[in-house]
Amino acid sequence: MGNKFICMSKKDSKNGGIGSRSKRGSMSKRKGLTEEELLHRQALAMAIQQHQLSQRFDNGSMSRRIGSTSSRRHATNLTDLSSNTNNKLVPEILEKMKTKKFVLVHGEGFGAWCWYKNIALLEESGLHPIALDLTGSGIDLTDVNNVNTLAEYSKPLIDFLQKLPEDEKVILVGHSTGGACVSYALEHLPQTISKAVYLCGTMISDGQRPFDVFAEELGSAEIFAPDSKSLIYGNGKDNAPTGFMFEKQHMHGLYFNQSPAKDVALAMVSMRHIPLGPMLEKLSLSAENYGTGRRFYIQTLDDHALSPDVQEKLVRENPPEGVFKIKGSDHCPFFSKPQSLHKILLEIAQIP
Repeated sequence: MGNKFICMSKKDSKNGGIGSRSKRGSMSKRKGLTEEELLHRQALAMAIQQHQLSQRFDNGSMSRRIGSTSSRRHATNLTDLSSNTNNKLVPEILEKMKTKKFVLVHGEGFGAWCWYKNIALLEESGLHPIALDLTGSGIDLTDVNNVNTLAEYSKPLIDFLQKLPEDEKVILVGHSTGGACVSYALEHLPQTISKAVYLCGTMISDGQRPFDVFAEELGSAEIFAPDSKSLIYGNGKDNAPTGFMFEKQHMHGLYFNQSPAKDVALAMVSMRHIPLGPMLEKLSLSAENYGTGRRFYIQTLDDHALSPDVQEKLVRENPPEGVFKIKGSDHCPFFSKPQSLHKILLEIAQIP
């Protein structure tokens, strides 16, 4: 189906979000959709509509540290993030910002749909968010059993960055294992990335695998045993597993322990299997490319999938320029703490 991008406009919001069409146009369009894709779009439309009606955003507390070592850049005199409760940046601040485009990269099993709250918030601030589906994710119908490498998995992101005008850069945000795709992009197209943000992400070092980050906590658990119902053997039981999908009872406790029920319901009908090949691939990261990128890390302090201790270890072993923390957030702050996440993204965008 090609690369699919989700970027809601104000017009979409006024019309009720994705899926708002005349009855006749909707019926004719649905004929060409698969049952799975139609279910996904209906669920997403319902979630967006509920979000727009309620606007019950959190005001979770945050903490940050920037430039804590001499090798890191220092940020000083950060201006007030917003001018009012509508999340709109002060015009003078917005005008001074060199990079206004955010590219949002989802984590394992998710898709562009998971960012819907923060897409709306960033647009309200006058910024330009773009969320994309990695290969075999969201509504990209590639069979995950055929996604074997990080290059294949990251292709939609790399294709997008390669098509940017020469003088344009983006702020890249990667959630969970999407952090490996961010690192891959930093290594191959560093000139297109103004800042790289790892959201409870796999900010691994040279020679590490994305899976290594989770291995300490989950690697020995029964969910990874050879006879686990979570493993997918696309090439038959006699060969290595090709994909993985947490069972629902595990997923709720690992990912959504602080997320609203409506967002959990959306995730349950929208998440897809995770290709194992990219997760087991060792990254090759150089000091010349990846090492010169401006990296920031956002820690989630009530995370059951990637504990705060593991996140802190990632920061110690591969120090970024700045570290931010969201209290009371599970592994999906775009669901559980979207407002806190939004404020941090605005602050990172303003760092000189």
